[in-house]
Amino acid sequence: MLVSAKEMLEKAKAGHYAVGQFNINNLEWTKAILATAQENNSPVILGVSEGAGKYMGGYDVVVGMVNGLIKDQNITVPVALHLDHGSYEHCYKCLEAGFSSIMFDGSHFPIEENVEKTKELVAAAHDKGCSIEAEVGSIGGEEDGVVGAGECADPQECKAIADLGVDFLAAGIGNIHGKYPDNWKGLSFETLDAVQQLTGELPLVLHGGTGIPADMIKKAITLGVAKINVNTECQLSFAEATRKYIEAGKDLEGKGFDPRKLLAPGTEAIKATVKEKMELFGSVGKA
Repeated sequence: MLVSAKEMLEKAKAGHYAVGQFNINNLEWTKAILATAQENNSPVILGVSEGAGKYMGGYDVVVGMVNGLIKDQNITVPVALHLDHGSYEHCYKCLEAGFSSIMFDGSHFPIEENVEKTKELVAAAHDKGCSIEAEVGSIGGEEDGVVGAGECADPQECKAIADLGVDFLAAGIGNIHGKYPDNWKGLSFETLDAVQQLTGELPLVLHGGTGIPADMIKKAITLGVAKINVNTECQLSFAEATRKYIEAGKDLEGKGFDPRKLLAPGTEAIKATVKEKMELFGSVGKA
């Protein structure tokens, strides 16, 4: 059964570890992430961007697939199904479809409008027992066609949003989605520290977890980050394993073209990446 992400993240913040949000793109992805969470006794958050939701056929398909896997694969660790960077309309669609958590990304609105819409969605999510994440200060890189430079959030604005009753907060601290450029300046721990001082117990979220050095990840966790989002890294390892399989001509041997065989190495590669991240984040054995 899907659960809200609120409790798992409050436990993570208190216990000084982080829960990974791993974005799903298809059945293989979802199966691999759930199996790895179960094997490592780790709570997990499955992230779905609006683009990925559309790609998989719609939010009802995603909810049906995830619930079916939890039941048929005997997944007993806590699993939250979370809308990633949701628009106002899509937050409602996901609550309706049966997601257990949503993220409203109002970071591109003026702060007054972000506050107003967030407040309304907090009530709608909590009414259904779902958790809600908000964002202040845009996360850099490209996310479904929106390109940002990785701004640092204003700690006072973070407090204004935190006070609305959101369950966790994504504050931009110079992090970006996708691969980090060579001239990246690193995370702004000053911003993170200032945000945590004002938001207290609220779990903080680090987007763009791919490519941030391990020591920075660990430091961010000590400063209140309890949820770290990973997507690109799983995509890269899946692509690399698939490419090796085809370049080695394995798809031409016997029934190597069968999608179950063709996609197996990539699926194993996702599992290895997820395990590595769970170990780094400290969530192994915490379910």
